[in-house]
Amino acid sequence: MLTPSWTKNDKKAKILIYTFSIIVFAVVVALGRVQLKTDIGFDVHIFARINAVINSIVAVLLLVALFAAKNGKYERHKRLMLTAMVLSILFLLSYIAHHLLAGDTKFGGQGAIRYIYFFILATHIPLAGIILPFILFTAYRGLIGEYPRHRKIAKLTWPIWFYVAVTGPIIYVLISPYY
Repeated sequence: MLTPSWTKNDKKAKILIYTFSIIVFAVVVALGRVQLKTDIGFDVHIFARINAVINSIVAVLLLVALFAAKNGKYERHKRLMLTAMVLSILFLLSYIAHHLLAGDTKFGGQGAIRYIYFFILATHIPLAGIILPFILFTAYRGLIGEYPRHRKIAKLTWPIWFYVAVTGPIIYVLISPYY
């Protein structure tokens, strides 16, 4: 096992994790009501493409990190997971930029693809909305060296985060013709 990177302080960690999660959630919800009407000189949907690429990379990192942990390569696992977290922060910034500048896009597909799209979207959105505190608590438990608790919460966090990371690019592929 690894030497803990952080000192345990559950009270402070809970306050920070919940506060950050609530602020991020509130900002994302507010995006549905705000759009900047400005011409920035390039196609703002580049941010959606960046989001899809970032999510794809995060999905790959999550898989590789899972295999690293299962094979006892804990330092590699830690680096991969922290990289996935940093990329997720970049994703969030790009996501905010895209929604501020582009607003909402209506899906125009017909037939079965429409039902598939809305099923994926209806599962992706709530899971993306709830996953942040789980990711942060899982990382916290690993960084303070509480590995049994880390593994326990990771068994819930990892598949949800992976699903969100995989379905994000699928949603992009399905809606991008309607930008």
